[in-house]
Amino acid sequence: MADNQNKNVYFAKLAEQAERYDEMADYMEAVGNVANELSVEERNLLSVAYKNAVGSRRAAWRIISSVEAKEKGKGNEDQAGYAKDYRNKVEEELQKICDTILKLLGEKLIPKTPSGESKVFYVKMKADYYRYIAEFTIEDKKTTGIGGCKGGLCRSHKSC
Repeated sequence: MADNQNKNVYFAKLAEQAERYDEMADYMEAVGNVANELSVEERNLLSVAYKNAVGSRRAAWRIISSVEAKEKGKGNEDQAGYAKDYRNKVEEELQKICDTILKLLGEKLIPKTPSGESKVFYVKMKADYYRYIAEFTIEDKKTTGIGGCKGGLCRSHKSC
């Protein structure tokens, strides 16, 4: 089992060097699903993988949304529709990635981690991904994203 973990960590590092963050995230998801508690290095690899996988799509979403708004403003409804369809595709990708990391954090990593620095790291990470969901969603999903973000942070701070 440890050999498989080491292999996944190695491939995650290799994927990071190659800037293949989706694959890096897949390897680190496998590590997180099996490990009792991640090492600091593994925790950082997990964070880098998902941050970069989501980061490029968040940037794409902002650009596409801007193009969509400009096309609407010009009265180019066909082009605005194309931009909307493409934005929806990026939103689906974002939602899938966020759902994957939130599930890993909520079902595996946070419950397995004793209180301390690691727990705070994971809870903050969970709040970040709920915030990302709130950025690109509307209505009920946005409320869920905001609530998840606030709830995650409140659990990490006794002042809430």
